[in-house]
Amino acid sequence: MTGRVAWAVTTGATGMRTQARGLAEAVADTVVEKTVGIRFPWTLLPGAWAASPRAVTDPDPELDQLEPPWPDLIVTCGRKSAAAAVAVRKASGGKTVAVHVQDPLTDPKAFDLVVAMPHDRAKGDNVLTVPTALHDLTPKKLDAAADKWRERFAPLGHPLIGVVLGGSTRNYEFDPAAGERLIALLRKLKDETGAGLAITPSPRTPQHLVGAFGQAFLGEPNVFLWDRDGTNPYHGILALSDRLVVTSDSVSMMSEAIASPHPVEVFDLGGERHAPILDRLIDEGLAARFEGAATPAATKGPLNSTTVAAERVRKILDARG
Repeated sequence: MTGRVAWAVTTGATGMRTQARGLAEAVADTVVEKTVGIRFPWTLLPGAWAASPRAVTDPDPELDQLEPPWPDLIVTCGRKSAAAAVAVRKASGGKTVAVHVQDPLTDPKAFDLVVAMPHDRAKGDNVLTVPTALHDLTPKKLDAAADKWRERFAPLGHPLIGVVLGGSTRNYEFDPAAGERLIALLRKLKDETGAGLAITPSPRTPQHLVGAFGQAFLGEPNVFLWDRDGTNPYHGILALSDRLVVTSDSVSMMSEAIASPHPVEVFDLGGERHAPILDRLIDEGLAARFEGAATPAATKGPLNSTTVAAERVRKILDARG
């Protein structure tokens, strides 16, 4: 890297911020995160039609503004923020490299690069299709998390099973019945293998499910359940577990698990949106369906799509000089 400056621009959703920030951090020395609002009618119009940054973004002083000096790179994620990338690219006279993550639902030619997954509809010479979602998880961050959590997790023993719980989505409710099925599979596995469990909920995990897991493993010395007090052990679990069990409601969680050096098993919650994604990950050998088997299925990780996308972006930046 040569002193490059990147903006990671989104409308604020956590998953989108992680994807834009992760790619920006992989290629630039200085990364500035910006949360913008997209004003009507640009919330509905194709992003490729975007005019100036001032025209498409909300002037609310509580939000970030897109003003010169323009960065070397702008990375956006999410349909609405696509207009911001196009507008900055135009305002800079084409000097700012514009990269959009996910399907922009507009002409990909309006960007220097679009990074999409196979289920996205974006197609074209400047569309890079990657097997997993982008994120900001790196080996360096995993090493740091391992150092931080190693002593705390050591009493749990081995094998250590890391369990990452998601939550309800617009298309699926993570209901008590699903929670009980997962608890039963983990109990069976724990009893058969003597495994320890390190369990963490996500912000979307219903509190009744956290309570059900706590009750199911109450008082067991080789079970750790994060109670949402203090630092989330999520990265420590990804770093130190011998195998990982992740619920299928989050493409980001599955992708981050696959970036770790451990076998990844996914507890299938169903849902029309995520079912074909999970099926593809299983077909490609990147994950296995979690059914409580004593021995985890071999998976092909680690695989980090962020590094693949970063290499493509670097080439574009280098060509600009």
